[in-house]
Amino acid sequence: MIPVQPHKVFLTLTGLLLAVSLLLQPTQLMAEEEVRYKRIRTQFIAALGEPTATSGVGAETWGLWRVDPGPRGVWLRQFPTLKAAGGYGPGNWKFDDNDWWLDENGLIMEKPDFPLAAGKYVVTGEREVTTILTVHPKDQQGVQRWELADSATLHDVTHMPCRSARYTPAGHGASCSPANVNQSLFKVAPGSVMPVVAGCAKQDYSVLIVVGVAVTNGT
Repeated sequence: MIPVQPHKVFLTLTGLLLAVSLLLQPTQLMAEEEVRYKRIRTQFIAALGEPTATSGVGAETWGLWRVDPGPRGVWLRQFPTLKAAGGYGPGNWKFDDNDWWLDENGLIMEKPDFPLAAGKYVVTGEREVTTILTVHPKDQQGVQRWELADSATLHDVTHMPCRSARYTPAGHGASCSPANVNQSLFKVAPGSVMPVVAGCAKQDYSVLIVVGVAVTNGT
């Protein structure tokens, strides 16, 4: 992950919280006026969806890194050392041969926590837009809807320098290993897809920066 500049994000968040009360339509304001937000230590959402979408379903497939996985990552060239340590990386996270993650720099990362909890998150791509992401509770089929306020798109709140992909075996008995990664393909350019790895199925995720969350009254 690319280091976030907290002071810039928090200044944007302050403006957002003021703008929420000014820009929402009256009917929205009635629904939102009881919601308060608090700043949090920066977290990251791994999201799936069309970049142009302002809402959708499938948030049950989204994850959350509560701690920046970049500084706790392991370089691809150090994969043998990671294996020799029993698969335990910095911070005591555990490497999973059947489900592992890479960032744009060529760092093997810990998995995010799944699923993303229902709630309201203040999200940004650390560009022009900071807004509210609402993740709804699962319905009877286990599907979670999501929506962004202010007509923001998923692209608007995606941190473009951060690239992230999940690698799993392409089939039964397939060898899907960081040892198969072409390390010369890194660093991956902003907006580009992550490299294909022999023996692996790949899923690219958008990375959203989380700078605040909604809190209930009394918390």
